Amino acid sequence: MGDTTQVLDWFELGVGLFGGLALFLYGMESMTGALQAVAGDGMRAVLARLSKNRFAGALTGAIVTAVIQSSSVTTVLVVGFVSAGLMSLQQTVGIIMGANVGTTITAQIIAFRVTDYALIMVALGFFTNFTAKKEVVTRFGAMLMGLGLVFYGMGLMSTATTPLRSYEPFVDAMATMDRPLYGIGAAALFTALVQSSSATTGIVIVLATQGFISLEAGIALALGANVGTCGTALLASVGKPRVARQAAMVHVIFNVLGALLWVGFIPDLAQVVRELSPSFDGLPAAERLAAETPRQIANAHTLFNLSNLLLFIPFTGLVAKLVLKLVPDRPAPEIPRTKPEFLDAIYLKTPELAVDRVRLELGRMGCMVTEAVRRADLRRSGEQERDALRSSCRSIQELHDAIIGYIRQLSQGDHSEKVGRRLERLLEASNHYYSIADTILLRLIPMDQEWMARGLKASQETVVMFREFHVAVVEMLRDATIAVEQQDEQLAAELVSRKHDVYERIAKLQARLADRLASPDPDRIVVYRLESALVEELRHIFYFGRRIAKSVVSQVQEAPDPGAVTV
Repeated sequence: MGDTTQVLDWFELGVGLFGGLALFLYGMESMTGALQAVAGDGMRAVLARLSKNRFAGALTGAIVTAVIQSSSVTTVLVVGFVSAGLMSLQQTVGIIMGANVGTTITAQIIAFRVTDYALIMVALGFFTNFTAKKEVVTRFGAMLMGLGLVFYGMGLMSTATTPLRSYEPFVDAMATMDRPLYGIGAAALFTALVQSSSATTGIVIVLATQGFISLEAGIALALGANVGTCGTALLASVGKPRVARQAAMVHVIFNVLGALLWVGFIPDLAQVVRELSPSFDGLPAAERLAAETPRQIANAHTLFNLSNLLLFIPFTGLVAKLVLKLVPDRPAPEIPRTKPEFLDAIYLKTPELAVDRVRLELGRMGCMVTEAVRRADLRRSGEQERDALRSSCRSIQELHDAIIGYIRQLSQGDHSEKVGRRLERLLEASNHYYSIADTILLRLIPMDQEWMARGLKASQETVVMFREFHVAVVEMLRDATIAVEQQDEQLAAELVSRKHDVYERIAKLQARLADRLASPDPDRIVVYRLESALVEELRHIFYFGRRIAKSVVSQVQEAPDPGAVTV
């Protein structure tokens, strides 16, 4: 044994093993990122539509995770839906259970012995990624290059560990993996350290291709990877919204109970898998083990996750109740108006969902702006009301800065052209809301102050006409905000064309003000100046509302507004 220890080049072995693992993890991340960019928005829509019952939710979770190759991304999507009130916690249980089945596709892909073609995939993926002009094609190139790096990393790890075949301490250590608790504990610890169950699965399959481990040991290690990935979920939920911690707890309960369920039945599962998997009877014992075990481990991984899903799916309601007891809901603290409610950094890694968070925050900002315009019922307010309105406008402007900062962070990441276009529209709408708050703060409030300071009066007929105009402007902002928040293109298109009635009101008001100019009132010139300015400012706010609606439907074409401001 001493001689064997001297022959091993530990530095070379470590470089090959950890270098291969680094390439494996980088390849997995690249492949997942590319798949997510291609399918992210579509997968979000699928999740939203097909999660109405537990079975559809489980199937959807499995499909989405199989496509984007990341259960953590699926969980983030689910957390976003729950926090936005679009999905209940009970609905997420089925999706998260299904996501576990989806992750088994990774093991199935890794089990194919295609390491000889890894560099061809890397080269082809690189060429496609850097020469294609269509974004979708470049994403598929990045995906292929990532997959090639996964297999190349596996090849490096396999080559690096070959000398360990004759290293007795390592062989003895691998023999202990046949004891279920040792195997589960070791794999759970490793998975928690590297933050990737796919990495653990990949190394298990590499060990199997070298003939280091039996099928029973491989099953125990795969179960341990399922348990260890709970650490990833819990760590990712630290400091995140309560719903994220609840989703992580669903993951923990399902995976831990599922592993405990199979501990005593590993030999039985191994026998079933041997019957279902291809065999190579003509090979010598060691070579046969190396040829058959990787596929058997992948099949066992799929089988026990699928069995767990079928077993636990009837009890999603009970799981949700248990989670609510372990991580109870608490009354949400009142969020200061200047603080964003929806812009959490957890969503930045999923651009499609992060855009939705911007949209929800923008809806909140729009409601604040609409309320501010409604309260700007001038010529009837006192200094206290004006102070409150100033404070509200400053809160709107601070929220605008927070939205812009979040959009900036999101823009610096990797996202699709579609996401970029949506961000541009939301940014445009945010700027218009800011301009409305600026108009109230810098123009309407000072005009109101002057009106009150001079003790000016307006005729009852003029007051009624102004009030009707004011209501029409508020309604435009309210409906424009609904269109933004719900991405309702039909409503937005209707709002863009909603101008003739308002322009008629403006024309009547201007004619009324011109007629009143002949009044013998000594303050008539000042009254005319302030009321004419008020008409223009309300016209500008109405124009901004129409521009906000237009940002939802970018293809809408319209003639320029008469007297529209330039922004």
